[in-house]
Amino acid sequence: MTITLHRRAVLAAVSGLALAGCTDIVGPPPSPKMYVLAPKFAAVPGAPVTWALDVQTPDATAGLDSERIVIARPPAGLDFYAGAAWSDRLPLLLQSLLVEAFESSGRIASVARDSDGARSDFILNTALRNFEARYDAGEGAPLGVVRLGVRLIETRSRRIAATTVISKEVRASANTVDAGVAAITGAFSEVLTELVPWVLQQQPH
Repeated sequence: MTITLHRRAVLAAVSGLALAGCTDIVGPPPSPKMYVLAPKFAAVPGAPVTWALDVQTPDATAGLDSERIVIARPPAGLDFYAGAAWSDRLPLLLQSLLVEAFESSGRIASVARDSDGARSDFILNTALRNFEARYDAGEGAPLGVVRLGVRLIETRSRRIAATTVISKEVRASANTVDAGVAAITGAFSEVLTELVPWVLQQQPH
């Protein structure tokens, strides 16, 4: 009887320790909140162009070549919104949206990703230099900042036909992740509003 009671006491103590240890087990981190990048597209007045366009995946630094949403703090601070992410790697999102912007212009019949292998007269090459919520010294609502370096290349000759840099800023309505994402999206919409007509005015030689 004494041995049985002792054994029960030991088992109870071991069970208590096991349960206590369970409280220290760390599970997988929670999934980030996903944000869909949804800029506004607009028709572009003018006659349809007769040439075809291939859109390359934008070049990007390691900090921008991911799903993470970038926060910048000048002069050189780089961070990311915690618990938030784009729905795909940013360069892949931008490539799809660039194609959609040209389709929505109503001015070009043939536009595709360069990986589709479609015939083209021009290649659109872009370099993603800024795509961020930028906090200035006041640390209030951030600026959505988007800056693209753009090169239009003639497919056959590989000659650079035209280059430009387009940069836009939109102030967020509040210091929140949702407002920061909305400001970035607004800045990208403005970039597209300038980029698409600029490309469509070019003519291959």
